[in-house]
Amino acid sequence: MKCQDLIAKLEELSPVKFAAEWDNVGLLTGRFEKEISSVYIAVDATDEVIDAALQAKADLLLTHHPMIFSPVKKINSGDFTGRKILKLIRNDICLYAMHTNFDVMGMADAAADELGLRSCSVLEKTYEDSLSTEGFGRVGKLPSIMSLAECAQLVKDRFHVEHVTVYGDPETTVEKAALCPGSGKSMADAAVASGADVYITGDIGHHDGIDMTAQGLAVIDAGHYGIEKLFIPYMIEYFKRELPGLSVQGHPVKAPAVVL
Repeated sequence: MKCQDLIAKLEELSPVKFAAEWDNVGLLTGRFEKEISSVYIAVDATDEVIDAALQAKADLLLTHHPMIFSPVKKINSGDFTGRKILKLIRNDICLYAMHTNFDVMGMADAAADELGLRSCSVLEKTYEDSLSTEGFGRVGKLPSIMSLAECAQLVKDRFHVEHVTVYGDPETTVEKAALCPGSGKSMADAAVASGADVYITGDIGHHDGIDMTAQGLAVIDAGHYGIEKLFIPYMIEYFKRELPGLSVQGHPVKAPAVVL
């Protein structure tokens, strides 16, 4: 199928209108008319990922995070991002990013389901009409009442992360959780206001963590990649279900940073 037709299908799942104004989603490099038969899926368009997409003979590289955020004034081999853009264009690989539009329409519900949250509502609303309310993150009840330490283990088990950072007394009882995959610092106030007992997210700094605990909200930081890596299996299953004629491969799930 042509790239433009594949894009139309992806945007049925996560419409671009749900992306944040500062974001840069969509077709970042490549030809709308290119025939797509093979797709490679990753969280980030790193050099390793691009080389793997080349090895897989992919026609389109689908990532969660956009490789290009700021305006590009020059594209040449002397620039880090420029070299990646040149490699993609030279090898005729389209690059498509589903970022905050997928966070709103895909990631939030998928992460809440993975954690087993019940009676969920939106953490931070970004869209509302007579039919639905959409936005970043979710707030809901945990599968059962548990200690903060048990909740941390639940996060590790469900999202397959080896380490989490916990702010708060491990013996504290928690029942209601706020959840925001990726970087959740900007939604700290919404998490506190939600009445949750624990906030499960990533990229929480020391001061943000202690400030939230001082306001009665425990925090479990699973890292930016820890939860968002579910983008890969989620999209693989989407392609198998909706576009079974395409060859799809996901980049091996491997954290970009490790705790030694």
